[in-house]
Amino acid sequence: MPSELHILGIRHHGPGSARLLTRALRAIEPDAVLIEGPPDAAELISLAGHADMVPPVALLVYDPEVPSNASYYPFADFSPEWQAMRWGLEHKADVRFIDLPQSLRPPSTKKADSEADRECESGGNDECEATEPDVPPAERHRQDPLDALAHAAGFADGEAWWGRLIEERRGDENPLQVFDAIREAMSSARAECGSTPHEPHELAREAHMRKSIRAAIKDGFTRIAVVCGAWHAPVLTADVLKSSPAKADDAILKQLVKRKTTATWIPWTYDRLSLQSGYGAGIASPGWYEHLWMNHDQVSTRWLTKVARFMREEDLDASPASVIEAVRLADSLAALRGRSIAGLDELSEATLSILCHGNPLPMRVIERKLIVGNRLGHIPEHAPSVPLQRDLAAQQKSLRLKVSADDAELDLDLRKETDVARSRLLHRLSVLGIPWGTLAADQKQRASTFHEVWKLQWKPEFAVVVIEAARWGNTIVDAAAACVQDQASKAQELAQLTALLDHVMLADLPGAIDTLISRIQSLSAVAATIGSLMDALPPLVRILRYGNVRKTDAALVEPLVDGLLARICAGLVPACGSLDDDAAAEMHSRIDGVSSALSTLARSEFVEPWHHELHKLGSAGVHGLVAGRAWRILLDAQACDPEVAASRIAFALSPGNDAAQASAWVEGFLRGSGTVLLHDERLLAIVDRWVCSLPPETFEQVCPIARRTFSTFAKPERRTIGEHLRRGVRAAQPSAGVIDGDDDDLARCELVDPVLRLILGEQMP
Repeated sequence: MPSELHILGIRHHGPGSARLLTRALRAIEPDAVLIEGPPDAAELISLAGHADMVPPVALLVYDPEVPSNASYYPFADFSPEWQAMRWGLEHKADVRFIDLPQSLRPPSTKKADSEADRECESGGNDECEATEPDVPPAERHRQDPLDALAHAAGFADGEAWWGRLIEERRGDENPLQVFDAIREAMSSARAECGSTPHEPHELAREAHMRKSIRAAIKDGFTRIAVVCGAWHAPVLTADVLKSSPAKADDAILKQLVKRKTTATWIPWTYDRLSLQSGYGAGIASPGWYEHLWMNHDQVSTRWLTKVARFMREEDLDASPASVIEAVRLADSLAALRGRSIAGLDELSEATLSILCHGNPLPMRVIERKLIVGNRLGHIPEHAPSVPLQRDLAAQQKSLRLKVSADDAELDLDLRKETDVARSRLLHRLSVLGIPWGTLAADQKQRASTFHEVWKLQWKPEFAVVVIEAARWGNTIVDAAAACVQDQASKAQELAQLTALLDHVMLADLPGAIDTLISRIQSLSAVAATIGSLMDALPPLVRILRYGNVRKTDAALVEPLVDGLLARICAGLVPACGSLDDDAAAEMHSRIDGVSSALSTLARSEFVEPWHHELHKLGSAGVHGLVAGRAWRILLDAQACDPEVAASRIAFALSPGNDAAQASAWVEGFLRGSGTVLLHDERLLAIVDRWVCSLPPETFEQVCPIARRTFSTFAKPERRTIGEHLRRGVRAAQPSAGVIDGDDDDLARCELVDPVLRLILGEQMP
């Protein structure tokens, strides 16, 4: 046994633990620092001392064959393990990780698993294999074995107990005595539990820690400091090493199956360090813990000053006088509750009461931005990475795209070379399934010719996705092209292929275009349904319309558009011949999609054949929803005579027609916009008279459909239509084929009266 073996039990990501630990290391001056961390990443420890390594960062340990089998080990500047690494590197001590390697743990069954999925941390306890990421924080607290100690001390839970006694500690006592007390408390907690939680996994971890300590002793180190989760401290002491034979630990570890792993450093965020993210060893307030670490004195004053500065940046009132009053209130609350300094609870209550004037809305922003925080770490450029990561980093740098955990809006002007290059990169990443940027909702419809608006936010888990995408190639463009070709070979839906071609054109992947076009031609040749052809057409039309603006060769898709449209026009009327309500609703949406795309294209050789088919469709006796939509599209496009349209509406709503069919016709004609009724009072009068003519029992059946239809109108449209009806609309003028009962010619009626009496009998009134 060495002359000195110090077991320093800490809470992961605890600033008080980190402060105690650094004082203890200065007192011990160890020549070996053993840290609870993954031995798979032993070669990466030296990078922790690099000047460009800025926490929060994480060790990513993954299976090189299946990168989604990955685990994260996050570190913040206030994490005790991070401070232990930095201290050991600065003082030339031997720094080692001693936790159970990921190579000896079974692979995860979930994508991009993290230590969050294995850790249940509260107070001094650390990871436990059985914890699921979807277990709510309250449930995890109920599983915390420290709760018994907390309740005995009069605290609500183990988290509050540990935070009060350790994290917010301000005494100058001997740190080694504090760690001895922590170890004794954990011994009591373990005795209370009866056994180690989730015993198979925990026993292997602790066996490996003891084995690593024995190895350090054998290597001749005389002053060894072991930095571990407080829960493990009682079973790693010198007495336990003497009483627990090495053979027993070796027997436990021999049962484990070893697999290959690779490790690297990746940037992390405070958001992913919080409990809300599902990280089992997470903390509720990373931003607050950073403040505790950086500010040993005047904690309340500096925190509330930071809150006030943030509120003023958000255009909220926060005067110096309010800050002073809030500090006084927080300190008074702390004194009433027997605390030496104000904690986050007291400061939050003072902020809500004084600075926010009781309004909880600003507090939500303060919690997200300050209490949790959105800091993103940084790693050195020479940190281990796959070639695809290096290519992405180089392009981000050359295109001046800032990688940030904040939501950022990027407005691109595609007439500029740099913005075009940025757009291509973001589209290529989207093809690879790396959603760093998402296109704004209105931009997905290509509403603006020369602009794209993106929402950018980098998340740490994207590092795993980049590593997974590296199997497609070493550069972004090569990987995206290979990924597209693989997707094209597996796709069985024509619409899926045309949407993919839209991505490829925007991403400028010429190597994949020929493959996609060939595949589209093959599938379209055997496509049996008009619906699949109609779903596939809009993306191709968008490419043809906007491709040249985005400096891509859109002429390649013109033959595809021509061929698909010809087949759609040939089969549209037969396909709509006998539709039920659900099928009619689907066809309604498809007709809208094709019409919208072709109207954007505005080329007569495509638009005229389509309108010709809509004319036939509107007169073919098909489902009212489809027929009404066909006439509305023709009327909006000025492709039919308004008199003819009025005649068709009057005929569809004539008393002899089925009320359900008539209501479906109205729904198809009016859905989405009532503008046509505002500009043509004849149509409004026809619809009004139809509604007024319905018998009560029929009106009850039609009313839900009518309400659904009119609810799609904008509020100003509904209000204006109501005002027109209240004033009264003029009767519809008779048109060809339309008989208006209010304008009957009595003389002409008398001419047919004898014939009608002969046919119907003298009972006719």
